[in-house]
Amino acid sequence: MKVSNLLIETLRDAPGDCIIESQKLMTRGGYMKYMHNGIYSLFAPTKRMTKKIENIIREEMDRIDGQEVMFPVVMPASLWEESGRYTSIGSEMARFKDRSGNGVVLGMTHEEAAVHLARNTANSYAQYPFMIYQIQTKFRDEPRCRGGLIRVREFTMKDAYSFHTSQEDLEKYYDRAYVAYERIFKRAGAKNVIAVKSDSGMMGGSISHEFMLLTDIGEDTLAICPECGYKANMEAADVKVENVAGEKEELKKVHTPDIKTIEDLCKFLSIPADKLCKAVVYQKNLTDEYIIVFIRGDLDVNETKLRNYVGEEIHPAIITEESGIVAGFIGAVNQNAKAQIIFDKSLEGIESTVCGANEVDYHYTGFNVERDYGKVDYVDVAKIFEGALCPCCSKKTITISNGIEVGNIFQLGTKYTKSMNMTYLDQNGVAQNPIMGCYGIGVGRLVASICEESHDDYGPIWPISIAPWHVEICNLRRKNEEVTALCEKLYDELQANKVEVLYDDRDMRPGSMFADADLFGIPVRVVVSPKTMERGVVEVSYRDKSFKGDIAIDEAAEKITEMVNELLKQYDI
Repeated sequence: MKVSNLLIETLRDAPGDCIIESQKLMTRGGYMKYMHNGIYSLFAPTKRMTKKIENIIREEMDRIDGQEVMFPVVMPASLWEESGRYTSIGSEMARFKDRSGNGVVLGMTHEEAAVHLARNTANSYAQYPFMIYQIQTKFRDEPRCRGGLIRVREFTMKDAYSFHTSQEDLEKYYDRAYVAYERIFKRAGAKNVIAVKSDSGMMGGSISHEFMLLTDIGEDTLAICPECGYKANMEAADVKVENVAGEKEELKKVHTPDIKTIEDLCKFLSIPADKLCKAVVYQKNLTDEYIIVFIRGDLDVNETKLRNYVGEEIHPAIITEESGIVAGFIGAVNQNAKAQIIFDKSLEGIESTVCGANEVDYHYTGFNVERDYGKVDYVDVAKIFEGALCPCCSKKTITISNGIEVGNIFQLGTKYTKSMNMTYLDQNGVAQNPIMGCYGIGVGRLVASICEESHDDYGPIWPISIAPWHVEICNLRRKNEEVTALCEKLYDELQANKVEVLYDDRDMRPGSMFADADLFGIPVRVVVSPKTMERGVVEVSYRDKSFKGDIAIDEAAEKITEMVNELLKQYDI
């Protein structure tokens, strides 16, 4: 490709609404064009990169026996009503009527479509297991679009769905998919991707992992133990606390005038926050029923854990007088409010703590849960924190990092096959629901994430496995016939050697050409000028600045081809 024929516009400065480096550089470099909130058109360089990522994904999915299929973008609402997600998913899903007045939806994920495709076809146990996948455009009416391609509303995604006759078989395949994902990210040149335990969210299922690219700008918060390797999304991280059991004390009501916050109560009673039993109040979205969570005073509630435990959406409570809840003095003793009561595991084993007395200006000291309230089932709904005990090795080594989710895998179980009545006959002729797994990767997000972790002040530094072209030739004297003839010859020879080449044949100042070359981020740069020709060489450098040197003109095509092939080998291509 010659730059003079390339539909692209590079910018000296990024627009003011670009907030992160990948967004700035990909906008300045002419990789994408904003059309609407969270919706972008992609120019040829980006399309070439996404195509390469898609091909890597296809190769790895086929390696684990995947079958590529294609589901519709538009699906009947009735299909989603079968699974129950038509009403359980909120405004993120686009719903509308077709010309016949039938309800339809735009696909934001395709579990329902996968079951629809496979049911009544995979009727016998002999047809299992199998995995089907697609790479397709999806739409999610995301309320928090940001960072260019990092978080968008319309996106290209690989989603795969496996079907099994036993949990054991699903787990074996899940492990194969896990390894395939590691290979995909390695081959795509993502250097800092880790797999973390995650929350299944609206996808359902009991076991799930997210593949996170570690970066400070990531929206996801991760809990990591450098000692034993424990890794989890904060939404799903288990919380283990140090024992502060103490000794049993008599339950006493204490006058605490105008003391409504944890900080004030600690100061008033001269005790640390871990000696308190804090109350946090929520309401269920559908019914407004109150939920009172009692948790150790130095911890916070993890709302995702709580939402999963309750089984429906929640929101921070608006406490009214008629609720019977005494804001600022909420306790478990003599709690008469109509509410679901939950005790966090952090309170388990504590012999004596302080809690509200459900009376204005009063608290109880010496509160013992099982003595003063009764036997309870403790639930982990706490949020992990920096320096917390590792749930795995019990060392105080938990660190908190940020990451961008670039892929996920879920063990779905029978959530969809059961609700949508998909069955097969087992070896005894008995109808059974298949067990499912699902596996997703966001293609455009992966491109932007790699740019985020691999760039300098001047532009992206693309891994050669996904770079739009392998080599860029810079003609520094377009009007010099000898220089141009050599560039054209090298351009043709490299392409004949199956090397992808971008040839900057424009008549422009070297400084501007090099600035654009940095924005193009192509791994190998070849500079041809009257000065290099006088020395009988071309100047070759790597975009990551790891190499710069001269190559004799007569050997240039052969040597540059070798260099490209050596770089490709690093990515198992």
